Amino acid sequence: MTKKEPVAFTELKNFSAKIQTLQSILHLLQWDQETYMPEGAIQSRTDQISLLSSMIHDHKTSNQFKHELEKMVSLSTWKPKVKGLSKESLAILKNWTRQYVKEKKLPTSFVKSFSELTCESSQIWATARKENNFKLFAPFLQKIITMSRQKTEILGFEDHPYDALLESYEPAMTTHRVETIFSGLKNKLIKLLRKIQNAKPIDNQFLYAKVDEATQINICKALLKKLPLEKGYTRLDISTHPFSIAMHPHDSRITTRILPHSFMSNIFSILHEAGHSMYELGLPVKHWGTPLCQPSSLTVHESQSRFWETIIGRSLPFWQNFYPTIQSTLPKQLKKIPLSLFYRSINTVTPSFIRVEADEVSYCLHIILRFEIEKELIKGTLQVADLPYAWNAKMKELFGITPPTDTQGCLQDIHWSLGDFGYFPTYALGNLLAAQLYTALKKQYPTWEERVAEGDLDFIRLWMRANIYQWGKMYDSNQFAKRITGQPLNEDAYFSYLKEKYNAIYSI
Repeated sequence: MTKKEPVAFTELKNFSAKIQTLQSILHLLQWDQETYMPEGAIQSRTDQISLLSSMIHDHKTSNQFKHELEKMVSLSTWKPKVKGLSKESLAILKNWTRQYVKEKKLPTSFVKSFSELTCESSQIWATARKENNFKLFAPFLQKIITMSRQKTEILGFEDHPYDALLESYEPAMTTHRVETIFSGLKNKLIKLLRKIQNAKPIDNQFLYAKVDEATQINICKALLKKLPLEKGYTRLDISTHPFSIAMHPHDSRITTRILPHSFMSNIFSILHEAGHSMYELGLPVKHWGTPLCQPSSLTVHESQSRFWETIIGRSLPFWQNFYPTIQSTLPKQLKKIPLSLFYRSINTVTPSFIRVEADEVSYCLHIILRFEIEKELIKGTLQVADLPYAWNAKMKELFGITPPTDTQGCLQDIHWSLGDFGYFPTYALGNLLAAQLYTALKKQYPTWEERVAEGDLDFIRLWMRANIYQWGKMYDSNQFAKRITGQPLNEDAYFSYLKEKYNAIYSI
């Protein structure tokens, strides 16, 4: 017989479910803003989002929530007051406490003002990016950085102000720990990149032939049929910037973008966002409203998207199955291209200006660049006016190239306009965790290549569900890495994966 939950715990679950429902509505508004909303509705949507954001914050920090929480746990020591709680209940309680203590520090007025600022800033950023006009965006970025610094002071930190922002996206990491991991990874990647640059180049120009929108939509549909998505609970739309957003484990939306001269961008976008979607759809509905029905962190989230986009989506077995389909859809572009050349071409390593179009070897260098700049902006050692110059200098240092415009440089990402400082490191950390998961998957399924080549992808989703999805916030990224691989989150598996793969592709 299952032990009955304390009344206070049940009340907290009900209260938390209401908060998560409000967050789902907020996500729906944000998704609509990025896909369908008319330009003239920007101000009204800004008002709606800022109001809802402040309402959610008020609920999270309400006296009612605090009253029930204090019956279960000491807010000063975080120690439970109730004995006999299950491991799952203890994890839920710990996450609720962490959330309350952090959110309570932030005044509702601050949350509302920041939401209003970022709603407006994201629209200005879009115009600045389109017009290649950094000066248009700079004043808004300065306001966001000023408020982000205020946020670090409100939340508090021990070693670096960036810690307070990073914690929101990756609680298991500190700035110093990320610096340590990125330092070793940076040197290894630069050496591998230079080695590849000295090898014989791969001619992949056929990948940039024009493909009309209707044909690319057909490719989308064919790809979605191959992926192990729970079709009744998700949908695909078109947007300027590909993204994934989930309202519930039974409601996940993904988008892609159509680039006429880069049909592979569409394919990799779908694979990436589908990885996010599978994670959200795999969360346990029975824990809806609690941290156990929420993603562990953005590092874990990105490990899922990058796993499907790169480790599976750029693998030879995947294309052994899917290439005949795409080849028949694009006979003009691919009829004379053998699979071996296609595989090498989609894995071409060429330093590029745009992060989302980057190859596997250089991708993490794009993230390291952003991480280094973010730290300086938040600490105040880099001024907003100098950002384009600092960006270009780091591009030259890491890649040996300089962006010809700010649109292809410091204006390319939406994240800073949304106030998402501390987010970028999770992209690289997600790559590292994805490689560690891949290492564990190979050990359990030594014939994985044969199965994928036959079109069987569901066993991977089920493996991820057993090891990642079903646990929600029960474990953090470092704990997941140790549980599944026996190693803490680190760069070794990722670099070994890259070295083995690209040494073979480039015969180096």
